[in-house]
Amino acid sequence: MIVKQLEVGLMDVFAYIIGCEKTKKATVVDPGGNAKQIADEAKRSGLRIKYIVNTHSHFDHTTGNSRLSRITGAQIIKREDRQIDQEKVIYAGEIELKIFHTPGHSPDGICLYAEGHLFTGDTLFVGTSGRTDLPGGDRPALARSIRELMTLPDDTVVWPGHDYGPSKSSTIGWEKRNNKNAREYGYYVGDNSL
Repeated sequence: MIVKQLEVGLMDVFAYIIGCEKTKKATVVDPGGNAKQIADEAKRSGLRIKYIVNTHSHFDHTTGNSRLSRITGAQIIKREDRQIDQEKVIYAGEIELKIFHTPGHSPDGICLYAEGHLFTGDTLFVGTSGRTDLPGGDRPALARSIRELMTLPDDTVVWPGHDYGPSKSSTIGWEKRNNKNAREYGYYVGDNSL
């Protein structure tokens, strides 16, 4: 699996190119801006973008959807175009990206998981989590969503939706020990002695 993390658009948004080494097909997650930068990186990496998916519908994650689709011919996967349900998958070539519904920051929030990599959008950042004071935000729902994510293996790589933390990625194990919301707001599901 190929993972390319690109900072694009406003508010330090991360877009991701997830590529299949075998088929060279790719899915882009959250093209929040600068569609040409994303398309150029995919081309440099020898990847063909087939799908575009958003972790949620906030503008900072969706701004580049239409332009990237025009440039690459990729299909934008939306709830109204294609059913996105828990236990369903989206493909990047032969790579299955499992969908986790993770409401809280927004009602339509999802995370994508494949081969030990978790793309969290604004559900989980490095060291913190998404806001719940925006329209549709729901703090108890976010707590449930983060609890679910914390059940993944500790070595799962966390790829957040923004560059808001001390590093550009982390692991579930690191988040269990260091995420301020996991500790302060009771999202942590491990050893309570921390």
